[in-house]
Amino acid sequence: MAQEYDVVILGGGTGGYVAAIRASQLGLKTAIVEKGKLGGTCLHQGCIPSKALLRSAEVFATAKRSEDFGVITGEVAVNFGKVQDRKNKIIDTLHKGVQYLMKQGKIDVFEGYGRILGPSIFSPMPGTISVEMNNGSENEMLIPKNVVIATGSRPRTLPGLEIDGEFVMTSDEALQLESLPSSIIIVGGGVIGIEWASMLSDFGVEVTVIEYADRIIPTEDKEISKEMQRLMKKKGITVITSAKVLSETLVKDNGVTISAKVKGTVKEFKAEKLLVSVGRQANVQGIGLENTDIQVEKGVIVTNEYFQTKESHIYAIGDCIGGLQLAHVASHEGITAVEHIAGKNPSPLNYNLISRCIYSSPEAASVGITEDQAIENGHKVKVGKFSFRVIGKALVFGESDGFVKIIADSETDDILGVHMIGPHVTDMISEAGLAMVLDAVPWEIGHTIHPHPTLSEAIGEAALAVDGHAIHA
Repeated sequence: MAQEYDVVILGGGTGGYVAAIRASQLGLKTAIVEKGKLGGTCLHQGCIPSKALLRSAEVFATAKRSEDFGVITGEVAVNFGKVQDRKNKIIDTLHKGVQYLMKQGKIDVFEGYGRILGPSIFSPMPGTISVEMNNGSENEMLIPKNVVIATGSRPRTLPGLEIDGEFVMTSDEALQLESLPSSIIIVGGGVIGIEWASMLSDFGVEVTVIEYADRIIPTEDKEISKEMQRLMKKKGITVITSAKVLSETLVKDNGVTISAKVKGTVKEFKAEKLLVSVGRQANVQGIGLENTDIQVEKGVIVTNEYFQTKESHIYAIGDCIGGLQLAHVASHEGITAVEHIAGKNPSPLNYNLISRCIYSSPEAASVGITEDQAIENGHKVKVGKFSFRVIGKALVFGESDGFVKIIADSETDDILGVHMIGPHVTDMISEAGLAMVLDAVPWEIGHTIHPHPTLSEAIGEAALAVDGHAIHA
């Protein structure tokens, strides 16, 4: 029997379930279709499990140098089984929380694979959802007035580097490792690759990162990339840039061997495992888009500023539309989409004001544009930088590498970008994000009294440094 809804959301990841909650708050009868578990990639294969592992690695690395803090612990070891158990308990707790939110919002959840149908006896417009139920029962037919596609993404692979889960893996398979390898090659020095490199190195794994671009985390400010590379090498990680992996040279025999062309010279690399970390691709196949007029370009769904597709009653959000493939972005895209459905006239998202974080050790975080981008856009820039080496709280923590960098327009004083690398900067970047939302200028941040001793003092000093007024420089 067909069931009618105001909104049906295809995908129960972070973007999907947040959109469902907001739709429910707005009085819309709402359903989610999810073939896996509520919470999606972020909760089960991405943000949460990887950060749980990163935290365990950080604790282990700190324990190994506990004598620096005057604490004598004796020999320190990793029980990786318990590390994984802790990760799984965190996931389970949060998963139950999402399930509770669905019940609280009276949101119907259909556990199965959903596909969009074309015009039919159920509806003269495309958008009816056929759900192939996980339990093998008869397909459910959902007739929505509006659809939100939130099908997310999956790890991208490279031709010739087939994933076998034993020798060659993506982050999905790596999260399920039962034991730590002695060594690993990571193909890709972007955000995910660097987080895994940092984590595994802290666990004592010998790590080699091979990056195609001329620097790691190439979308970040050049000074952040340079400092991150320096600190990764300081941890003992081998970082190879300007390198093209030659997939056809892969040999799997009691480990992996692969060659890469590095600045014109072919070099061979060996390790126990190989992790492919070359970005993510949208899940847009097999969901019935061919039954609609929805456009797909460069592998992602095309939408307008309110996330409507070419079918005005069908919206799309999150990783499946490309752009900033981040959980917090998907959530706010979902909120915007359902508020538009409800006629609330939401403001379009300004992606330039969305913070980006890297949870390696050290962490990195940024909001706005890089110095190079500012110059390319025609701005005359002025820059303030301040090192954590002179921040008392950083020295107390024993983590004084890194800096805060603020880029402003020298004519208007507008803040164009804020970039940080160092201890706990992912928790600090929101101050910079709020400053940009409120159109604050460096002077205003600098004259905000930051408590002492805190890491956030570096933000205030960097803001003063924009005009040459830093106190402790």
